[in-house]
Amino acid sequence: MSHTVHPYAHRLGIIRDWKSRWFSVGGGKSAKYRQQLKTDVLIREYLDTRLRNFYVEDIQMERGEGKLRIIIKSSRPGMIIGRSGEGSAKLRNDIVKKMGKIGAEMPRDLKIDIEEVRSPESHAGIMSAMICEQLEKKMPFRRVIKQSIEKIMANKEVKGAKITVAGRLGGAEMARRESVKKGRLPLQTLRADIDYSYRTAYLNPEGNVGVKVWVYKGDIFEDKKANK
Repeated sequence: MSHTVHPYAHRLGIIRDWKSRWFSVGGGKSAKYRQQLKTDVLIREYLDTRLRNFYVEDIQMERGEGKLRIIIKSSRPGMIIGRSGEGSAKLRNDIVKKMGKIGAEMPRDLKIDIEEVRSPESHAGIMSAMICEQLEKKMPFRRVIKQSIEKIMANKEVKGAKITVAGRLGGAEMARRESVKKGRLPLQTLRADIDYSYRTAYLNPEGNVGVKVWVYKGDIFEDKKANK
């Protein structure tokens, strides 16, 4: 029997890298390791909520001895940075406060890098955020997912895509699932470059609607990986 596996985790160490990268942190002490792991998870959850409307594709973290670097990839970097860098400075202060609340060890050097995402329609995280935003504005879900998959497939590098929404769609009493797929989506192929994202749209009074997006951008071979 086959099991459903997260497309990103399925390719870790093959064509994907870890989203949290630590360098000589903890020195083998299990208590410190647990604390660092808890801090990373809570900060990532906080940033997901805080930057919900800024079309964030990915949040990565790098830890060193007394150092913490947070890399935020977004299609709206200017809105996060703000005028004269006020937004990024406020975000850094809020992260420091959050770390103080959860009792995390404060790094000597805390850096926040905000990177721009080119061609946002080819990234699953940004497209799922766009779909959630439109669903929350009470737009018809069939029109939303149809237009979204056409936007994704308009990119030359995209070979296939799938969008699934599940919940009380259209205000129905009974929850159901609707999916739209175009092109190829080889989930079993390890060298297939498949971007995946899951987000939740909060509708009132219908409840929550889950949104899943898969984007297939072709296969990655060793020579292409080296060039990247």
